[in-house]
Parts: sequence; structure tokens; C-alpha cells
Amino acid sequence: MSFFKKALVTSIGLLASLSATAMDQKVFRKAFKAIPTESASEQLIALQDLRYRWIMESFPSQATYEGYPGQNTRWVDNSKRGIEVRQEQTRRLLGATRNLDISELPERQQLDYQLLYQDLLREVKGYQFPDHLQPVTHMSGIQRSVPAVLNSMPRRTVADYEDILTRLEKLSSLVEQTQESMREGLRKEITPPQITLRDLPRQIRALIPATPEQSPLLKAFAEMPRGIPIAKQQSLRQRALSIYNKQLLPAWRQMAEFVERDYIPGAQKDIALSSREDGLRWYAYKVEQNTTTELSPEEIHRIGLAEVKRIHAEMQAVMQKTGFQGDFKAFTEFLRTDPRFYHTSREALLRDYRDIAKRIDSELPALFGTLPRLPYGVKPIPSYSEQSQTTAYYQPGSNEAGRAGIFFANTYNLPSRPKWEMEALTVHEAMPGHHLQIALAQEQTDIHPLRRFTFYTAFVEGWGLYSESLGYDLGLYKDPYSEFGALTYDMWRAVRLVVDTGMHQLGWSREQAIEYFMENSAKPLHDVTVEIDRYLIWPGQALAYKLGQLKIKELRARAEKSLDSNFDIRSFHDALLGAGALPLNVLEARINSWIESQGSASARATSPPSPQTSAG
Repeated sequence: MSFFKKALVTSIGLLASLSATAMDQKVFRKAFKAIPTESASEQLIALQDLRYRWIMESFPSQATYEGYPGQNTRWVDNSKRGIEVRQEQTRRLLGATRNLDISELPERQQLDYQLLYQDLLREVKGYQFPDHLQPVTHMSGIQRSVPAVLNSMPRRTVADYEDILTRLEKLSSLVEQTQESMREGLRKEITPPQITLRDLPRQIRALIPATPEQSPLLKAFAEMPRGIPIAKQQSLRQRALSIYNKQLLPAWRQMAEFVERDYIPGAQKDIALSSREDGLRWYAYKVEQNTTTELSPEEIHRIGLAEVKRIHAEMQAVMQKTGFQGDFKAFTEFLRTDPRFYHTSREALLRDYRDIAKRIDSELPALFGTLPRLPYGVKPIPSYSEQSQTTAYYQPGSNEAGRAGIFFANTYNLPSRPKWEMEALTVHEAMPGHHLQIALAQEQTDIHPLRRFTFYTAFVEGWGLYSESLGYDLGLYKDPYSEFGALTYDMWRAVRLVVDTGMHQLGWSREQAIEYFMENSAKPLHDVTVEIDRYLIWPGQALAYKLGQLKIKELRARAEKSLDSNFDIRSFHDALLGAGALPLNVLEARINSWIESQGSASARATSPPSPQTSAG
């Protein structure tokens, strides 16, 4: 998957923080007052600059991921006052954007305005729903984001380590603020479903092992750069251990006890978001926010049922290629249980992922005119989160921060990691999926930095799923089991449309959703259970994958039909990705314009020359 719940940015790090803090009020007011008022073009640029700065200074973790300077000693302010200030600042930005005279903007800035206004409006609309009272789930929260942020910080100089130490010193305050939000959520009966929280205490306690040096919070001090003198290294380590023992150990231990004693017993037993106060409207907002469409949950449910039926027929055809004797249920059970489809060591699993990635890379120029410069790597998901984490995720890199992109693969419970899913998964998470799209967006020099890191789930995950269909062009899926695996992944995202809307809108039980998933997929029960629990705590997020893929496929089919023999797949992909991530409605308008321009160019190229007249 991709939090950005994904570590995306880790996307989940940003999403979990979006209702949590604020830029310094005095600094904000001064910057806001300095916005020019005479030129609409200059005013828009200033608003974009302020919005970008606001995000980086309000969410220091995001600044760390992006390589934005000056924020590596800070955490978000999760206090009630921080929430109120952030909301007030965002409303002021929205008001200024709304009052801008767009008729005075040149055409090249119309898209910038549309995106800024839509994003601010959607964020302000969300303030009516108390998402900030659920700051921790089994999939996101400080127990997962804090180690990821610390491990993404620069570690080259003594000054870098001083930043890490300062952040560690401030961490216990963040833990307490997070617990206070959780307590208020308990009082107001706003929590994640109780069934999803069973692994949360273990995740927290994994940060405070019996041997402090093994804590993920202190990983930066395990191996330090040779350029730092040994005596200085020892001094830095001792300071880190002192902070850990005096502040962090009791803070995290107290949080684990609070979760076990109060939070889980008091959490909501109903699973559906629609069971909460104003839950139907809340879910409708989540659907619109994640899909960037106006589709209703009922419409999405029907789309899902149709897609499940279509893909099921394709899976039956591929099953016949294998020569398997038996029905669909027997075949999926065979795929789940036969030892030939599973690795016997974590190292072998990672080695095969890296081999697939290497084979893909050499085929990419045939499909893309522009490729990113930023490299990527393949690593295992950290042990403190692997048990309740999904199959894989991508963490963006940053040229500014000197960090490559990472495809994190889950090596926990090897009997739930089939070989036949590996090619489709690698295409989705690495190249040409998330790494290619996100790194290209980061490297765009002709768009504002605000747009380079923007994460529209329907676009980013829709692209990832669309990329899986490119596996055939990349020389993958030659084995019928791998081809079935690719269809299994497509089915997985189609099933999401059915079960997400089923549970949150139509009254399905968790068990009913698991059963439907198992009946229509070869995914192992462990993966299916993790997936269903993910949909429970991120309502609407999983809808974005399939709806985004369907829109991209629709646009490609339209371009192929309109341009006929003049259609060029490399140019199409470059046009699709060349403006960074976009809402689906904006993407459609962009590609329609591109199709028109390509058609016009083709007409000009094939027109006969105009008759020439002699000059006398």
C-alpha cells in the first residue's frame, strides 16, 4: 500500500498530523499581512509560498522527510490550542484564496489556483468531524511515526546528532499530548473499533525493549559515522541513553498501560463509521476526500460488484492455463497452502524482490520518456510494526535530505507471503509505481514546491494499481501463477469497493467482509484480516486505488481511440505524470487537453503544404 498511510510520507505521518498543530501565530500573521494585494499573480504565488511554509513549520516530521531546513528539533504540537490555531490559520488562507480575482490570473496559474482552493476548502470542511480525537490506531500514530521520523533524520555530523537528541528530549511531551487526545476521544466515544486495537500495546512496548540499545528510538546511535571522534560518539550515546531511561521509558510505559487499562476496554465495539454521531456524513466526507470524486458509497459499491464479476472471469481463464483440476475455491486453497509458492527464509524473500526490481528497471524506457534520477532500495518492514502491517509500502526519498526511496516488504509470517504476488507488488510499490510517480513529482522544476509533495490518494494509488497492468509490457507475468497473482491484486482492490462501503455504509459485519474477501481472492487469511481491519480504521481510503485506476484506464482508452496510430504510450505517461499528483477531476481535464493538442499536432504534421505563388 502507500499512508501515505504509507510512510508516505510516510504518507500516513502527514495524514495523522494534519489536525494536530500550527505555525507560530506571530510568524503566520506577519507573513499573511505581507501578502501582496495589487497583482493576482503575485498574490497567488505568495499564498502558495505561505501554505508550503505553513505545512513544513506546522508539521516538522514532514519537513524532515522533505529535507526542509530548520525543523529537525521539533515535533508537532498536539495540544488543543494547537488544533484551534491551525484551524484558524487555515480558514484565513482559504478566505484569502477565495477572494483572489482569478480572472486576472494567466492561464499557467489557473491550475495552481484550482488546486490550492480545492485543498483548503476540503480541509476546512473536515473540521466538522473530530478525527483528531483518534490520533493512534494499529496502523498509524506516534508509536509508528516517531521511529520512522528519527530514522529519516540526517546522521552525518555532530550537529545532526544534537538535533536527534533535542527531538528525543521533547518526545515525552508529544506522548502525553497524544494520550490527552485519546482520553477526550474516550469521553466522547470517538475511538477506533475495539477489535482493531489488539496489537497496539505490543507495538508500543516494542519501542522500550529490555535492552535500551535495541530500542528503535535509539537506532541512530547504534552505528555512527567514522568522521565523529570515538570519544564524542560515546558522549552522544550516553546522553541518548540518559534521555531514554529518565524520560522516554516511563512515558511510553505509561502509554502502554493506559492503552491496556483504559483505552482498549473503553473503545467502541461497533465497527462502522456510520455508527458514530453524524457518521453517514462523516463517511461521505471521507469518500469524497480520498477519491476526489462525487460518487456516492452506493454507486461505488455497485462498481465494485461489477469489477469483481469481471476480474473473476479473467481469473477463471488463467486458472485453466495451469492445468489445475478443481474449482476456484480449491485452486485458491492450493495457492495458499502449497509449499512451492513460499520462501523458507526472510533473506530469500528480499533477494527475490530485489531481483524483480532489477529486471523491471531495464524495461522502463520503452514506456516512459522521463524517468526519475532518485534511486530506491528494498528493505524489510521494521520488526516493531511488521505483525500488523500490510504486505508492503513505499516511503518516499528526498534529494534534499540525501535519502533514497524505499520499498518496504513484509517478511513476517512467510507462509502468508506467496511468490505469485511478488511481481505485481514490486511494480506497484517501486517502479513504475510509487517510486517513479512520487520521485518524478519531487523533481519537477516548473511547478511550485507545494504541488511536488501533494498526495492525492486516488491519483497516487490509482497510478500504483494502473502500473500493475504494465507488468505485461515489462516482461512480467509470464508464469500463469504470477499472472493469476496480478489478477488477485486487481481483485483485491475491487473487493475493497464492496467491503469498505459494505461495512461503513450498508451494515456489513467484519466477519461478512472477511468471508467475501476470502471467497473472491487467493490472499491468505492473515493478509485478509489485516486488510479488513485497515479499512475499519481508515474509512474510504482503500476506495481510491480502484477508482483511480479505472479513471486512468478510461483516459488511456480515450486517448488511444482519439489518436489512433498517433498514440504514443511514452508521451501519454509523461503527460499523465508531468504535473505531479492531481485530483481525478483535474487529471481528466488535463488529459483531455493533451489529447486535443496531440490531435492538432498530428493534423498539422499530415496536412499537405499550402500552394505556393510566384512573386511576379
